[in-house]
Amino acid sequence: MTGDAEPVRLTAAELGAARLGERATLVQFSTAFCQPCRATRGVLRQVAGMVGGVEHLEVDAELHLDLVRRVGVVATPTVLVLDGAGTVARRAEGLPRTADVIAALGAVLPS
Repeated sequence: MTGDAEPVRLTAAELGAARLGERATLVQFSTAFCQPCRATRGVLRQVAGMVGGVEHLEVDAELHLDLVRRVGVVATPTVLVLDGAGTVARRAEGLPRTADVIAALGAVLPS
């Protein structure tokens, strides 16, 4: 995210989840008929399983239009990387590569 806009912070309740990841959360906005969303789900689940304290949450964009508008989702899949406090730190559209997801987490996770 660029500019002087206030950072967006999301809660587990807004995302329909019991909790966010302790260290980071990978939030995936998907739609039912989105083929790249299925592959994205696999990539994000794999990375979340490799990195302790990281959770993967999937949000159905069609059922959460207010949230979609709030965070500026214009295509699916859109992936947001949240830091441990739930602040959006990185975002990407389209099918991510595993290496790119790991690099984005590396920039967000505390040392």
